[in-house]
Amino acid sequence: MSQLLIYNIKTLYSNNNLAPVKGKLMQDISSIDNAYIFIEDKIIKNIGSGDYKHLITKDTEVFDALNSIAIPGLVDSHTHLVFGGSREHEFSKKIAGVDYLDILKSGGGILSTVQQTKEASFEELYNQAKKSLDIMLSFGVTTLEAKSGYGLELETEIKSLRVLKKLKENHPIDVHITYLGAHALPSEYKTRREEFIETIINDLEVIKNEDLAEYADVFCETGVFTATETKRILSKAKALGFKLRVHTDEIDSIGGTEVALDLEAKTVDHLMAITDEDIKKIAKTNTIANLLPSTSFFLNKEFAPARKLIDAGAAVSVSSDYNPGSTPSENYQLTLQISGNKLRMLPQEVLTAATINPAFSLDLENQVGSLQVGKQADILLLDCKNLDYFIYHYGINHTKFVFKNGKLVFKQQQELI
Repeated sequence: MSQLLIYNIKTLYSNNNLAPVKGKLMQDISSIDNAYIFIEDKIIKNIGSGDYKHLITKDTEVFDALNSIAIPGLVDSHTHLVFGGSREHEFSKKIAGVDYLDILKSGGGILSTVQQTKEASFEELYNQAKKSLDIMLSFGVTTLEAKSGYGLELETEIKSLRVLKKLKENHPIDVHITYLGAHALPSEYKTRREEFIETIINDLEVIKNEDLAEYADVFCETGVFTATETKRILSKAKALGFKLRVHTDEIDSIGGTEVALDLEAKTVDHLMAITDEDIKKIAKTNTIANLLPSTSFFLNKEFAPARKLIDAGAAVSVSSDYNPGSTPSENYQLTLQISGNKLRMLPQEVLTAATINPAFSLDLENQVGSLQVGKQADILLLDCKNLDYFIYHYGINHTKFVFKNGKLVFKQQQELI
C-alpha cells in the first residue's frame, strides 16, 4: 500500500457538483485554503485544511506543494494528435489572405497532412505524437481525447489508431480514442461520395472488431458531410457500440447539432455558427457543448457563443483542438485563457469547462475531473496566487507539479544558466 500526503497548498479549487455541470452551476467552485490532500493507492482518501499530521505514518511519503494552488488534472477532450509533418509553409499564405480553398486546390491544407500521414512510418507518427503528449502533460493535461482522421482510407486510419493505442498503454496521460474516418472527402472520391460513405460505414466494423476506438466522429459541415450523411454514418456507429462525438456548426449550421442530439452524442464540437434554437435544445440535454477557442484565435474567425450557451443552461467544455492546420499548439492553458478573454467565460466557468464537464463527456466523471475523496489523484499544482490569476496571466506555463494517479509525473524546471 502506497501513501502520499501533499501539504502546503495555498488554495484548492474544484467544481464538486454532479456532472454534467450546467449553466450557473459552472461558477460553483469550492475552495479550501491551507489545504492538504491524502492519497492512498492512487485514490484521494482525505482532503482538508490545517493540521494533517494525524494522517502521517512511517509509510507515508510527504510532498511540499510550495504554496501552489491545486486544481484537478486538466481534461482536453478534442485533439487531432496523430499526423505526419506540419503546415508552417501555409502560414504566410494565410496571412497574405490566400483563401483556404485555393490552398487546398494547390495540394495544401488537410490533403497535405493526409499525404504526409500516409507516408510516415508507425515509429515516426508515434514519436511525433509522444513529443506532443509530453508537452501537453507539462501544461497539466492528465486526460485526453484523440482522433484519427488524417488517413481517409482504412490502412492509414488503422495505423493512426494503433499509434494512439500504444500511446494509451505507455504514456502517463490517459488517452481516449476516437475514429474520425469521415474527416474530409478524399479527392479521388469527389464524384463518388456514396461509395466513400459506404466505405466508412463498412470500415466501422473493422475498427470495432479490432477494438481500436471508443468513439466515432463525423465532420458535418458545408462542403464536407451533410446532416443526412452524418446521421447514416453515426447511426451505424452507434449500432456497433461506439459512443459519438460530432464536429458541427463551425462555418454553417446545416443540421449537425440536431443529428447529434437525436443520437445522444457525448459532444457537439466547434459551434461558432450554432443557432439560438439549437442552443435551447442542447440546454435540455446532457450533450456537452465542446468549444474550441484556440481554433477561432488562430484562424481569426468568430468565437462560439459561450455566454449564450451557459446562460441558457447548457453544459460547456473547452478543448484545444490541437492539429496541424488550425490549432498548431499543445498549450491547453492558453486555450483556457482565450476562453476567458474571448468567450467571456469567468475563471470558475473555465475551470469547470476544463475538468468535470469534459470528464463527463468521456464517461469519466466518477474517476477524474474534480478533487474529491474516492477519485483518482490527478492533480495540477500551479504557481499562481489564485484561480483568477491562472486565467488572467496568459501565455506562460503556470505548472509547478503534475500528479497522475498519485504519482509525480512532471516537475517544472526554472533554473537559469
